Amino acid sequence: MLRNRKATLNFVRELDAFSKISETYQETRTSGAAITIICFGIITALIYLEITYFLTPKIQYKYDVDTDYDGKLKINIDMTVAMTCDMIGADILDVTNQNTHSFGHLDEEPTWFELSPQQRIFWDSMKHVNTYIREEHYTLHTVLWTSRSTSLFGGMPLREVQPDREHDACRLHGTLFVNKVAGNFHITAGKSIPHPRGHAHLSLFLRDEDYNFTHRIEHFSFGDPATGIIDPLDGDEKIALKNYQIYQYFIQIVPTHVDTTETNTNTYQYSVTEQDREVNHGGGSHGVPGIYFKYDMSSIKVHVQSVRQFWSQFLVRLCAIVGGVFATSGIINILVSSTIDIFSCRLISISQNKISTPN
Repeated sequence: MLRNRKATLNFVRELDAFSKISETYQETRTSGAAITIICFGIITALIYLEITYFLTPKIQYKYDVDTDYDGKLKINIDMTVAMTCDMIGADILDVTNQNTHSFGHLDEEPTWFELSPQQRIFWDSMKHVNTYIREEHYTLHTVLWTSRSTSLFGGMPLREVQPDREHDACRLHGTLFVNKVAGNFHITAGKSIPHPRGHAHLSLFLRDEDYNFTHRIEHFSFGDPATGIIDPLDGDEKIALKNYQIYQYFIQIVPTHVDTTETNTNTYQYSVTEQDREVNHGGGSHGVPGIYFKYDMSSIKVHVQSVRQFWSQFLVRLCAIVGGVFATSGIINILVSSTIDIFSCRLISISQNKISTPN
């Protein structure tokens, strides 16, 4: 029994599926050493890139029907209008003719529309960055979804010096909760008055020169903040050249569930188209001057998920990298060695011909 075990062990030791050439028959060259060093460098770089790729989550999108019809829609607003707070009124009316202004709270803060130097620097920076993101976000979406920040900027800095004049603008900021149906958030002249069929705004006491719907939108979003969400209206500023100006924002809201390594929440994205015109009843341009955000809900819900490779795929890719580079380096080594041999033989042949040629 012991002899059989020893014989088996000796057989296993001598078993070699890959026959090896004796070192006395091997020829080492400088080119082979150089190729080996380059090969190990390439393998190290590729393994590093593969590990980085494995550790970086990938964003995956799925779509289904939004079935949460009875929920509430959260609207976050922070904007400034170049009219005093006693001259304007903000309100929401949805398609069910329900005045939903009582849900939530919207503060009216007297302020000055002209920004201080530090505030102007902050605003121009935010406007520039947000404009770039809106135009180029298709190249930045992965970075935004996997980032840790829900906002690239903080709030507007405080004024360094208070102006020595009366307030000429009104800052509207707060959160409103509305039904998940199409609606219209609007800011017009005069305070709203309850009405059996909706509501109206009393603005008979205003003069023509009092109308000025120049406005600046610092933040306008729906739902809870989440990483990766781009709010197209942030950093928007409109200067009214006419007193009776109407600004309309047509918003399409998309319910979104974000499930990444940084956050897991239900929120909303939106797209917007803008239109502004002068109200001139004599010229056929009718309407009520003001700022109107007309929003509607999409029936499709977007699921944003971060996914990673499986460990098995990662190991297979690593093995493929190492094996592929080694195999390729072997082929390159053979080609280089053959090329060197051919040129060496030609040089030797030329030298011998010169020596054998009589003077």
